[in-house]
Amino acid sequence: MAERIALAAGVELCAVDITRFPDGEIFVKLRENVRGEDLFIVQSVSVDPNECLMELLIMIDAANRASAKRTTAALPYYAYARQDRKDQPRVPITAKLVANLLVAAGANRVLCMDLHAQQIQGFFDIPMDHLYAAPVIVKYLRSQELNNLVVVSPDTGGMKMADAYATLLDAGIAVVGKQRKSATDVVANHLVGDVEGCNTSLVDDMTSTAGTLTAAAGLLKKAGAKSVRAAVSHSLLTEKGIERLKNSPIDELVTTDSVPQRKWEDFSVTVLSVADTLAEAICRIHNDQSVSSLFRI
Repeated sequence: MAERIALAAGVELCAVDITRFPDGEIFVKLRENVRGEDLFIVQSVSVDPNECLMELLIMIDAANRASAKRTTAALPYYAYARQDRKDQPRVPITAKLVANLLVAAGANRVLCMDLHAQQIQGFFDIPMDHLYAAPVIVKYLRSQELNNLVVVSPDTGGMKMADAYATLLDAGIAVVGKQRKSATDVVANHLVGDVEGCNTSLVDDMTSTAGTLTAAAGLLKKAGAKSVRAAVSHSLLTEKGIERLKNSPIDELVTTDSVPQRKWEDFSVTVLSVADTLAEAICRIHNDQSVSSLFRI
């Protein structure tokens, strides 16, 4: 991802050494002079998130101690975003903790894409730019020329995203009501909207075990949907999630390269690159230009 962003931005990656001490501690050394530079550190805190997060924090600290003029944490995927509120007694708000850690490490600015919850932007007292994968995904869905398209939110919390996609695609909209049994098991109970004989596209910001997507897809098929696709910004699929997708009525998974992608067979997956979007945002931030034009389709 960082190499693709650097290529699109017309710059070279800064040389960095990241190693481990025998006891597992992380060591970082910037191999180039960054004094007075505008530094962007790209780290998708996804696979092995605790290691990735610690690497990022240490690299930010190293950059500040090397007298970088400004350090921006560019996070294609923001880890712990699902823990954004207290929904049970005696639980943490880890999304806020991660924000505090980034600021404490010395980040001057944060760049993210498709946060799980919009309110996470308010967890920061430093400038934050929030990008969307929708322009890239919408272009792809338009190229498929799907007739009678209905955009479906797999749960009530995703209605705002589904409405945005439906508006951009000039499509209908529907929503699935679900009941979560556990962190991995979901039951889809209700469907609001007409999908009979229609091509449908489930839209969500992330998936890991694919429980929500596959449960919603099964309900759509029962309601007479002609086809079912899933468009997800961040694909964090586990082995269980992959098996569920293979055994589900979902015809295609459309996702982005915001996180490293697993490879598997016997299922149609389309991975779209958001490197150009992130590169353009980085260039605009560096040149003190507006990034709002990146939201246009």
